[in-house]
Amino acid sequence: MNDYRFASAESRRSSLRTQAPVLGLIGPIGCGKSTVSGWLADDGAAIIDADELTRALMTPGAPVTESIIAGFGPDFRHPDGSLDRAALGRLVFADPERLAELEAIVHPAVEQLEREAIRAADLRRPAAIVVEAIKLVEAGHVGWCDEVWLVVCEPEAQLARLVGRGMAEADARQRIAAQAASLPAWRSAATRILRTDGRPAEVRAAVDAAFAEMLRSVGAARQSG
Repeated sequence: MNDYRFASAESRRSSLRTQAPVLGLIGPIGCGKSTVSGWLADDGAAIIDADELTRALMTPGAPVTESIIAGFGPDFRHPDGSLDRAALGRLVFADPERLAELEAIVHPAVEQLEREAIRAADLRRPAAIVVEAIKLVEAGHVGWCDEVWLVVCEPEAQLARLVGRGMAEADARQRIAAQAASLPAWRSAATRILRTDGRPAEVRAAVDAAFAEMLRSVGAARQSG
């Protein structure tokens, strides 16, 4: 049994205090996190996409980019100086040790940007702050969140979505398999699991209802605290 699931909202958020509730959004690639975050934005949430922050750190000549090239070699640099993220992804998703090496370079810088983005978003007084981050649990950032939602779908739908985006089927299968090992930890950390297999209108209605419930729950917890 996971103690986090039963901890108070205040104790979970002790490491990063905000006026707005903070919602962590996690889940495997291709299961609909970005779609869900878009609906939450329509409901008044501020969205922080960890992948966008990561890309911002990987511009040509940036310190993180140069550290990655130093650790993984010049074959992962495009002629324009940018990282060959596709080739890097194929390498690290096939080799957990190299993935850990990459994360050791990237995660500290992303964490700093995430903290800054959360504080800046909080100043705008949104209904909530949503942190969409596939590595939220592994990075130890669950403690920032009032709730953590896990977005999942059937593997067949997941694969079809990735291939539909233009990803090679072999690469898609590799990423799905690499992330499968994380699912038990994600399920343990999640306060709510959302399935995105159904009709879009039904899934959106479930997301809207869950969001309204979260706002009521967090508001009541803060008033009583």
